[in-house]
Amino acid sequence: MKNRWLLPEYIEDVLPAAAWQIEEARANLLSLFKRYGYELVIPPHIEYIESLTGVDGDDLDLKTFKLVDQLSGRQLGLRADMTPQVARIDAHLLNRDDVARLCYAGHVVHTLPAGHFSTREPLQVGAELYGSKSISADLEIIELMVQALKVAGLPQLHVDIGHVGIFRALCEEAKVGPEVRADLFSALQTKDVPAVNEITAVWPEALRAGMLALPGLFGPADILEKAKQVLPALPAIVDALDTLTNVCAYLKDVGIESAIELAELRTGHYHNGLVFTAFADGWPNPVARGGRYDNIGQQFGRGRAATGFSLDLRDILRGLPKPDLGKGILAPDLRDAALRQAIDALRDQGEMVKVDFKGLRSSESGCDRELVAEDGRWVVKALG
Repeated sequence: MKNRWLLPEYIEDVLPAAAWQIEEARANLLSLFKRYGYELVIPPHIEYIESLTGVDGDDLDLKTFKLVDQLSGRQLGLRADMTPQVARIDAHLLNRDDVARLCYAGHVVHTLPAGHFSTREPLQVGAELYGSKSISADLEIIELMVQALKVAGLPQLHVDIGHVGIFRALCEEAKVGPEVRADLFSALQTKDVPAVNEITAVWPEALRAGMLALPGLFGPADILEKAKQVLPALPAIVDALDTLTNVCAYLKDVGIESAIELAELRTGHYHNGLVFTAFADGWPNPVARGGRYDNIGQQFGRGRAATGFSLDLRDILRGLPKPDLGKGILAPDLRDAALRQAIDALRDQGEMVKVDFKGLRSSESGCDRELVAEDGRWVVKALG
């Protein structure tokens, strides 16, 4: 007989201390988002597959579990990323002309884990801003991302800033197709310069030199001066470098540590402008990612400017100490009106009161005090 209590690989239960930690952090993050004016949306876990994976060139199709709808016969998918869902809500349901600030917190499911210690069921929390191309919108999202990570309890943070527009401009000027772009994209993820050199072998020299330079253009904000010298002065590239200069200046003014990473494309294929990745001391992997993905709602009939970020709350809290849940009060299992009133009063004060059904006064109860009858009333005493 198979062990029915076993779970699939990279799927796990969340036990009490960690579960309370996650729920408290989720509530704190949503409260933060609300104070910034973001409205909460709760998309469904399951949709028609084309709504979840319809972004051109993205790898969501490979990440998405698929099944057949017994009602319609159409193919469904378990969501692997909530951003396309929120874009659908903005484009098709809200249909606003003004800026829409939306946030979410829910589980997504991946066919494969992102790493050896990753879950296939991340708890994705994020915020997205639709309807503004202003750099101020990007800055608000970066600031909110940093504040969210601080609220979650992460230590010293720093943010890597990049711009997908530079990569796209070089590819468009070189007139290469989707397959070549995908190969270059993958090579830049790992800073595989020999692969970039091979792929661009027949490119015009200025474009080839620009693409080969990207993996080496990282460091403090002054690296942007070097970038202006080695990258071709295409209008989109000039605009991207100006944006990065302004972003770095703002982040310095508000005390957010940042660096430039022009080969930083790890946020996803649907991003098309400014991108950013947050890191925390002691965490080996990025703790949050975000960027601009204008016109992502086009597949739902209404493309708008958009920027946002997301994080995996389960993953980042895994590296933090589990909270002390506190000790409770043990109450006897008696039908007594005065006892009932005493229990209710303690719970109203925020105390945890457990009824001892077995009468064992067990150390497993999680209690360090008990309710005892004394001089005709119920009082709290240390649990002997």
